[in-house]
Amino acid sequence: MQYELIYWPSIQGRGEFIRLALEDAGADYVDVARGKGGVQAINRVLHGEGFEGTAPFAPPVLRHGALVIAQVANILDYLGPKIGLGPADEAGRHRALQLQLTVADLVAEVHDTHHPVSTSLYYEDQKKEARRRTASFMLHRLLKFLGYFEGSLLRNGAGPQLVGPTVTYVDLSLFQVVEGLRYAFPRAMADVEPKVPRVVALHDRVAARPGVAAYLASPRRIPFNQDGIFRRYPELDLAPGEE
Repeated sequence: MQYELIYWPSIQGRGEFIRLALEDAGADYVDVARGKGGVQAINRVLHGEGFEGTAPFAPPVLRHGALVIAQVANILDYLGPKIGLGPADEAGRHRALQLQLTVADLVAEVHDTHHPVSTSLYYEDQKKEARRRTASFMLHRLLKFLGYFEGSLLRNGAGPQLVGPTVTYVDLSLFQVVEGLRYAFPRAMADVEPKVPRVVALHDRVAARPGVAAYLASPRRIPFNQDGIFRRYPELDLAPGEE
């Protein structure tokens, strides 16, 4: 059965973590909202229309036959074993999910650097607070998160990936995080990357995977922009310790 991804058609956002897994695996999927009239599918999600049982709170949503799943980590936990990007054993599956949930925590904190007060306000309405939040993130959180993943790579004795002996969806997600951070905060990443060489090496290996490389070179890969999670505001491109 074909996978149907329901997500905003003009941003990478949280949906990109799912797109990367589907593209890497060469899975048969359709990005519903990027087709003609597809935005209606987004509206149905937002209004809880047409769903039995528990309706999704917001995109991304994955539909696979009669099954409808929301939340990035939940979707990837389901997809991983089916498309060859999930650990085969129960313990490995829980480790991968744990790491993916930590990615979600990091992504939320990145989003809050430019919207620290409210998502209902424009960035221009909270610029002072955003700079203060970003300075704190650079000083206290960025290396803490990336250092955690560096340690996870070090502790995986089965290979140079995060979980087990083969690449999983969480490796692709860490690649996306590095891509986004490089786009949004090039000065901070220039300072931090030498301290997390395993994370950088993993990013480079994922970028070279045939499915990922083909996707990145295709028009299906939406460029980073000022509407997504990772946004480049020059005044927020702070080095760690800078205020």
